[in-house]
Amino acid sequence: MALEWLPWMRRTLQLAALGAGRTSPNPLVGAVVLDRQGQLVGEGFHACAGEAHAEVGALRQAGARARGGTLVVNLEPCCHHGRTPPCCEAVIAAGIARVVVAMADPDPRVAGRGIERLRAAGLDVIEGLAYQEARALNRAFVHRVSSGQPFGILKWAMSLDGRTALPNGASQWISGPEARDWVHRLRASCDAVIVGGGTVRADDPLLTSRGRRDPEPLRVVLSQGLQLPQSARLWELGAAPTLVAHGPEAPTLGRERLQRLRVEHLELPACEPQALLAALAARGCNRVLWECGPKLAAAAISQGCVQEVAAVIAPKLLGGAAARTPLGDLGLVGMDQVQPWWQLERCGLGADLLWRLASPSPAEATVPSPQANANRAPELR
Repeated sequence: MALEWLPWMRRTLQLAALGAGRTSPNPLVGAVVLDRQGQLVGEGFHACAGEAHAEVGALRQAGARARGGTLVVNLEPCCHHGRTPPCCEAVIAAGIARVVVAMADPDPRVAGRGIERLRAAGLDVIEGLAYQEARALNRAFVHRVSSGQPFGILKWAMSLDGRTALPNGASQWISGPEARDWVHRLRASCDAVIVGGGTVRADDPLLTSRGRRDPEPLRVVLSQGLQLPQSARLWELGAAPTLVAHGPEAPTLGRERLQRLRVEHLELPACEPQALLAALAARGCNRVLWECGPKLAAAAISQGCVQEVAAVIAPKLLGGAAARTPLGDLGLVGMDQVQPWWQLERCGLGADLLWRLASPSPAEATVPSPQANANRAPELR
């Protein structure tokens, strides 16, 4: 029965997660090889785009012991040439007799053809084991392949009365050290961290994972007027790379200032979230984190650029009618227009509460479309 392979499939998911934040635009993949007697003889994971795939690493470790054995992998082996040769051919050449796969690869260059190739070579292929767990692990990859834009997470920290700052703008620190440590780990799992120009002016953020990832995620500023301070910590490029994105109307003076600072800047068709995410998808980003102010956050939600919300709620009361809140106007005029978000997780972070919610249309973030998307970035697998 397929269930006998379940513990090994869960091991592949653990291995795959070791590559979080470093494999984009590729998916997270882990693999184990069992010999004829069902004993573990090899395992591997995809550590970085351009490096060996999980299957190849596991087969190398197993060597001749793989012959007649079983390969367990959380994603269908690829069947095309990218930066590396097709994994299917390596599996067949190793003499594997059985392959257990959690899910098909939604990349249209694969999309079941890897499984077909294995079966055509006489291998027994078992599909769908731990499918939901495997899909959840690679939801960002699946979302980008199906939609043409990265999976977006919107994060904020607020007081119990819904404020993100005092009326005078002071906001450090609403949340406690445990919550801030969690945010650093969240950044490390993302390919880019996005803020608006207002956040740069008000908070002068650093936006790094504090060394939890190397290289650090790309820091992105979406700014219409490029009225950005010259001394911002985001211009310290030794800490992490920074990209400033703007629309065609951005002033020449602002562009020249960025050039003098040696900060990369990119002109978008329009200074809006959707255009930015299309550009980040083209750069190979699977997963991005929005750490922006209320106006940009509302725009990102309205344009379908947020698939998950992570709200840290601190047991504090800030008060003030003019105090800042996490979201700007969403254009809602009746409660019948308000859609509930789906709870993914609720847990404590020290004295604070973390509440993670999925988009009102979670299927759009997890189920690939059968149609190709013109904005899809090329895969590197």
